[in-house]
Amino acid sequence: RQHREIEIDLVTRKPLGRPIAYAITFILAITLNFFLPRLMPGDPLALIAGNAVRQMNAEQIAKLREAHGLDNPLGVQYLRYLGRLARGDLGRSYRYSGGQTVVQVLAERFVWTFFLVSVSLTLALIIGSALGAWAAWERGRATDLGLLTGLFTLRAMPTFWLAMMLIPIFAISLRIFPSGDSYSFPRPSGWAAVADVLWHAVLPITVLMLAYIPTAFAIMRSSLLSVLSGTFVRTARAKGLPERTVLFRHAMRNALLPVITAFALDFGQLLGGVLLIETVFNYRGMGNMMFEAVKSRDYPLLQGGFLVFTLGVLAINLVTDWLYTRLDPRLRGGRT
Repeated sequence: RQHREIEIDLVTRKPLGRPIAYAITFILAITLNFFLPRLMPGDPLALIAGNAVRQMNAEQIAKLREAHGLDNPLGVQYLRYLGRLARGDLGRSYRYSGGQTVVQVLAERFVWTFFLVSVSLTLALIIGSALGAWAAWERGRATDLGLLTGLFTLRAMPTFWLAMMLIPIFAISLRIFPSGDSYSFPRPSGWAAVADVLWHAVLPITVLMLAYIPTAFAIMRSSLLSVLSGTFVRTARAKGLPERTVLFRHAMRNALLPVITAFALDFGQLLGGVLLIETVFNYRGMGNMMFEAVKSRDYPLLQGGFLVFTLGVLAINLVTDWLYTRLDPRLRGGRT
């Protein structure tokens, strides 16, 4: 009950408090996004100039640094970064040639990552919540114990290890799914292109989904067990309502609030975990892009990628606040 009261208090704070907190979080995030990549060892000039950097003299290297704004102190670079960011200019990538801007690269890669994250997390929440409700309804029985054992064993498996186990089985031995990439070459057209994209996404989505089903399961089971012991549930049963109505109309609705909180938290974790999964499957998303950007010290691309992740987490938290008020009437109008 104390946990529920804390959750309600977090959602019903003063209206001006949340925007200020989000603004401070955003400023801190973009500041870390700027300085952290520059703390890594290595010089981006090795990527910008390629093998030719070894034959360049000191004057040529100085001009190259000046052209990319790397000759100024970090403070000056940071202020210039904020100025460009205010204009929506994220700079140009060091890694991607042909004059591609960071915005162009991110727009191309974000679609793939959003597809993986949204589908896998939605499926994980639906399946995990359903299994958690089933386990809570069958508390102490063989079904409950079996689900607890199986899903907590699954939770203990690292996602990258699970991915590397599925590839030899389903991609190499059985040859049911491809081992990597986002689509086939040459790319098909029409509905065949849609089927091809889904075919390539099955294994990455499965890994991400299996990684987060245990979390949704545990939260729903714990929350529903707490709700089922409430007085309003006993009152509903005393009125002679069918057990199905008690479960789905009364208990489940109240038990969903902690699951939605977990959705917001898991969305941020999933954005971080997708980096490993996309790297293992060589998937053309932002996670794989960020991995390559780290290796090549591509500062503008790293800053842009971290910025998208930050905005994604803040946006999903805003949506979560709104969903809370829709599911719990006590929160509407700022009332507890």
